[in-house]
Amino acid sequence: MSTVAEVLTEEPALAALEPEWWDLWSRCPAATPFQSPAWLLPWWRSFAPGRLRAIAVRRDGRLIGLAPLYLEDGALGRRLLLLGLGTTDYLDLLIDPEHAGPAAAAINSATIDLDWDAWELEELAPGAAALRLRCPEGCAEAAAGHSACPTLALAGPDDLSGCVPAHRRKRLRRALTMARKRGPVEVEEGADGFLDDLLHLHKARWSDRGQPGLLQDDAVQRFHRAALPDLLRSRLARLYRLRIGDSVVGVFHGLSAHGRTFFYLGGFDPDYARESPGALLVGHAIAAAIRESGSEFHFLRGREPYKYEWGALDRWNRRRSFRRGVA
Repeated sequence: MSTVAEVLTEEPALAALEPEWWDLWSRCPAATPFQSPAWLLPWWRSFAPGRLRAIAVRRDGRLIGLAPLYLEDGALGRRLLLLGLGTTDYLDLLIDPEHAGPAAAAINSATIDLDWDAWELEELAPGAAALRLRCPEGCAEAAAGHSACPTLALAGPDDLSGCVPAHRRKRLRRALTMARKRGPVEVEEGADGFLDDLLHLHKARWSDRGQPGLLQDDAVQRFHRAALPDLLRSRLARLYRLRIGDSVVGVFHGLSAHGRTFFYLGGFDPDYARESPGALLVGHAIAAAIRESGSEFHFLRGREPYKYEWGALDRWNRRRSFRRGVA
């Protein structure tokens, strides 16, 4: 069998891979929505922080590996980095499990000819394909833990009794009772006007804390507006809005694939803080994931106390760094 690696240096060449890319992504059980073209193509078009150096590996013409990389020139030298950096909680390559050895070897070989001082592989979740790469010849490797990503193992019925602690469920029932005192309570699903509500309520939540939040940058907003249509078409998005009476008081932006749901962003109206709209939406999202026969609910990066109240346990992302010319 013939295995060939090609380095893609222009966005149109990467975009032309999209049908094959989806097919490869579907064959990789460890892949998250963050490795899909629905996420990474809009990311590159919105940010393009360096020079594209994606590596596509084919075996007898079929795509079996994709390393979505770019080269950044900066104060730290020339660094080879993964697309998605900064806005993405889980970064990785895509490697077909049936051809893991040849695909990984071809990616390693192709990177040797690229002009970099350091190859940084950040935010690698347990089971990430990039953890299987060999340290390139002539390089020294440094590896370490990176970010904690609290994760809830799903079990039991959709009343959450099989996986969420009793005290959290009791508080959830109390929040629902308080919300109903202010008006009819409804969780809506759908995209119409969702991003506008997300931008407004995310800003409101963080402004109440005296912080800017994650969505103030124009490029970040542009990215999310570009990504959402394909995330919806591919059925990866999980968008929920909480309405109390006539008011939208909370939003939940999640993603789901391969039995895992990911809580990416949220926001709520501080005037409804006593009704805990964020918690009501998280509870709804966990119940929905259980109904979809999901196995895990990921709260993603950060060790905020509320995540552990749901019963989540830390899982640590890893970082691998290969540096040339180090004895």
